[in-house]
Amino acid sequence: MSRLLSKWLLTARVPQRRLPFKSVGLSQIRLASVSTAEPKARPLQPVRLREYQEECIQSVLLSLQQGHKRIGISLATGAGKTVVFTQLIDRIKPSSKRATQTLILAHRRELVEQAARHCSNAYPGKTVEVEMGNSHASGRADITIASIQSITSGDRISKFDPKLFKLVLVDEAHHIVAPGYLRTLEHFGLHQKKQDSPILVGVSATFSRFDGLRLGAAIDEIVYHKDYVDMIGEKWLSDVIFTTVESSADISKVKSGANGDFQPGELSRVVNTDQINEITVRSWLARANGRKSTLVFCVDLAHVSGLTRAFRQHGIDARFVTGDTPKLDRGDRLDAFKRGEFPVLVNCGVFTEGTDIPNIDCIILARPTRSRNLLVQMIGRGMRLHPGKTNCHIIDMVSSLSTGIVTTPTLFGLDPSQLVKEVSVDDMRSLQERKEAEKVREEVALAANPAPSKAVGGSSVTFVEYDSVLDLIADTSGEQHIRSISKNAWVQVGPHRYILSGPGGTYIRLEKAEDKTEDEPEFVAWEIRALPKGVSKSPFATPRKLLQATTLADAVHGADKYASEKYPRMLISRYMSWRRSPPTDGQLEFLNKLRGEKEKLKATDINKGKAADMITKLRHGARGRFAILEADKRRMEKRALLQEQEKVMKLREQVSVGPLLV
Repeated sequence: MSRLLSKWLLTARVPQRRLPFKSVGLSQIRLASVSTAEPKARPLQPVRLREYQEECIQSVLLSLQQGHKRIGISLATGAGKTVVFTQLIDRIKPSSKRATQTLILAHRRELVEQAARHCSNAYPGKTVEVEMGNSHASGRADITIASIQSITSGDRISKFDPKLFKLVLVDEAHHIVAPGYLRTLEHFGLHQKKQDSPILVGVSATFSRFDGLRLGAAIDEIVYHKDYVDMIGEKWLSDVIFTTVESSADISKVKSGANGDFQPGELSRVVNTDQINEITVRSWLARANGRKSTLVFCVDLAHVSGLTRAFRQHGIDARFVTGDTPKLDRGDRLDAFKRGEFPVLVNCGVFTEGTDIPNIDCIILARPTRSRNLLVQMIGRGMRLHPGKTNCHIIDMVSSLSTGIVTTPTLFGLDPSQLVKEVSVDDMRSLQERKEAEKVREEVALAANPAPSKAVGGSSVTFVEYDSVLDLIADTSGEQHIRSISKNAWVQVGPHRYILSGPGGTYIRLEKAEDKTEDEPEFVAWEIRALPKGVSKSPFATPRKLLQATTLADAVHGADKYASEKYPRMLISRYMSWRRSPPTDGQLEFLNKLRGEKEKLKATDINKGKAADMITKLRHGARGRFAILEADKRRMEKRALLQEQEKVMKLREQVSVGPLLV
C-alpha cells in the first residue's frame, strides 16, 4: 500500500488524475491512477540517525517511561524533524493489542506530502493513507497523515476510533492551540492528560507563540531542544552571515495587529515605496549579487508585486509566489528556482514553514516583525546544507534582527479556553476577486522593462556586518541602556524585561505593562519573594506590584529607591569590589554544564559579577545571550588582527630614504 502511495503523490498535482471519493477506500483511488501490478517487495533501508536525533528519541522514550503523555520536541529547521517523528512510530510501543495506529497532523499540503513520503519509504510493510482534500483515508491504516483542515471538516474525524491509536504526531506544533487542533485533540482524548489516551508528540522549530496563546494547554513538557546556534556550531546547518541595512522606513507609528505583530496594511504602506524597494535592490546588488538563490520575504501582496517589479527594472530575473498563485504555477516556479534557473524568488507568508529549498544561499528580510518566531522561521529557510554552498547571507532591510533570536523554547501567555469559542474562520468571500488580483499583480510585475540603476536622491545606505550568529546575539544584548540610568546590577532577560537580584533568591522584575489602556503607565515593577523550603509547593510568593511609571527611567528610579531601602547595597550595586573578583567554583560549574568539553570557562575568563549576571539570565529564560562570551572573544581577536593590519598599512605608506622591504 505504501508503495502505491509514493506513486500517487507523484500524480497528486494533476487535477484530472484525482478521482472523487464515494463509497470506495483510498486504495481504490490510488489504483485508479497507477498500475495495479504489485512490484517486488524492496528491502527496508535502515536510517542512519545523527547523534542528536537518537538523543532526541531517547529523551522522548524516557519521558514516556516517567508517565508523561503530551510532550514536545524543539528542533531547529534542517534538524530532520520528519525523520525523528517517523522513527518514533516504531520506537513507541502500543499500550494495548488494539491500539496500534498512528496519526500525523499537519496544516499544509507540503508537510502532509513530505510526511507521507517519509513514512512510505521508512515503513514499506505498513499501510499509509492520506486524509486531505479529495483524498479520504479509511480510518484503519497503520499510519494516517491528515491535514488539520480536512480532518476537522464535517464528520470526517468520526471514522477515526481513538481506542485504535497509540500515537498522534503533530508537525509545526506551535499551531497546536489553534481551534481545529484543539477539537482534534479532544476527539482523541488529548485535550487533557488521560491514562487511556494515545501519546501526543508535537515537533516544532519555534516552540512559542507570539499571539499569547499558551502551548501548555496542549503539551505538558518539552523534552528536547536543539537550537540554531548548536546546529551551526556542530556543522549540521549552513554557516550564516548577516548584514543589516539602514533604510528611511519609519515604522515607529505602525500599529499592531490582532496577533501583536505589525498591522500588515499599515506596514506595507510604509515599506512598499519606490524609494525603499530601490534601496532593497541596490543592497542586494552591492552585497549579494553573486548569490545564486535568493529568497525574499515581503509584507503583503502589494509589496510582493512592487518589489518584484523593482528587481526586474534592474534587469534581474525575479519571480514571485503567493498564497493565491495557482498550484501548478507555484510548483513550476519552485522547481525552476531549485534548479537555479532564476536568482530571486519573492514571497509573502508562503515559505515560512515546511519548505525544503536547501540551495537558498541568501535571504532578504524586506518585512519588519515583532515576532521572534517569524524571524527565526524566515532565517531558517537558508540554513540547510547544500553541495557547493559555503554559507547563507541574511540581509535585513529593516533591522528586524533587533527583536533577537530566541534559542530557548518557552511556553507563555493566556490559557485559550475562553478564546477558542470566540475565534471564527473567514470563509474567503472574495476568492474570485483574489484570483483576478493575482493576474493583475503578475501582469504588472512581468511587464517591467529593465532600466538602468537609479540612485535614490538624498539617501544613504549603511551596512553592519556580522560574522556569526553569536556576534548577532551579542549585538542585541540590552543592559547598556538601563545601566546608563542606574548604578545597580540590572540584567536584561528579554525584550523590555529586566531583573535585579536581591537576597536569598528574591528579585525585582521590571517590564513593559501588558494589555494596558491608553491612559495607563507604560512600565510596571514587581517584587517576587523567595519562600523558605517547605512553606509552599512554589519556591516563590505571588508577585507583588511595587509601582507603575510612564517611562523606563522613572520605573528604574522608583525600583532602585525601593531596593536601596530593602536590600543590602553590597548585593545590588554593580560597583562593589566583589564583582571584580574571580568567579566561585560553583558559578563556573553551573555555567560549564551548558558548554562543550573544549569550551569550558576558566576563572581567568570572567569575573564574579559577570558570572552572576549570566546565571541570572539563564535562570530567567535568556538562554540565547549565553553566547555573548564567545562573541566577545572572537570580536577581540578580530579587533587585534585589524589593528595589526592597519599598522602594516601605515608602515607601507611611509616614505623614507633607504632600501625598500621585499
